[in-house]
Amino acid sequence: MNEAPTNRIRSLIGESELVSVDVSGLGDTDDLYAAGLTSHATVTLMLALEETFDIEFPDRLLRRRTFESIAAMAAAVEEIRSGQVAA
Repeated sequence: MNEAPTNRIRSLIGESELVSVDVSGLGDTDDLYAAGLTSHATVTLMLALEETFDIEFPDRLLRRRTFESIAAMAAAVEEIRSGQVAA
């Protein structure tokens, strides 16, 4: 996939309407929970990320901090894709 993870993650959030604000107005490090992301929406987003990037989140990354911002999710995706984390 040639598209940067942050751009694809932003698109996933916007397409799924997982936050209560316009995702295009959010910075990569903005708190998504403050923008309306719920724990239920986090699970939905995690599943979408796994499908989109063909990855599986290991248990140790299943925490609030992993999904609190677009940058945090992009870092987790890259970490998993690079093989630094065992699934």
